Amino acid sequence: MKKVILNLAVSLDGFIEGTNGEIDWCIMDDDMNFNAFIESIDTMFYGRVSYDAWGNYQPDENTSPAEKTMWNGIHSKNKFVFSHHDKRDQNATFVTSGITDKVAELKQQGGKDIWLYGGANLIKTFINLGLIDIYKISVHPVVLGSGKPLFEDLKGRIGLKLINTNIFKSGVVELTYESE
Repeated sequence: MKKVILNLAVSLDGFIEGTNGEIDWCIMDDDMNFNAFIESIDTMFYGRVSYDAWGNYQPDENTSPAEKTMWNGIHSKNKFVFSHHDKRDQNATFVTSGITDKVAELKQQGGKDIWLYGGANLIKTFINLGLIDIYKISVHPVVLGSGKPLFEDLKGRIGLKLINTNIFKSGVVELTYESE
């Protein structure tokens, strides 16, 4: 069965973005091998705001070949946008109700895992509904002081089991947890 994976960068103080939505503090090291993660999935889950910003993003001509390859990999995936508003989009399927049923249906299909890309509201919904199988959290060596926290308004405790750690040359520490 497919797994829903939250793969996300957080600051040392637990924020996923700064006060103004900035993510310029995120580090992408070669040794992180993010392309291997992209290859391990065939489906992406977006909230509407994140999809509008990144779902069809095209890097400019000055972008490095490695980043262009990453974006090509991301855009080759099946995309589902969870939103209150239905929209016609040739690159994504919009889901406006029945989140739990739709996720269960997609997990039963063959293929690779699913990346819960975000945004913050969708992540919060998935956490509170218990729909995340793997938490792959990359803690970046920066303290933001304020912003959008990863865990807020939780409905209850979440039991997790640490299954892997990676330390990268930049000082980023990737923690991978399985839901219990």
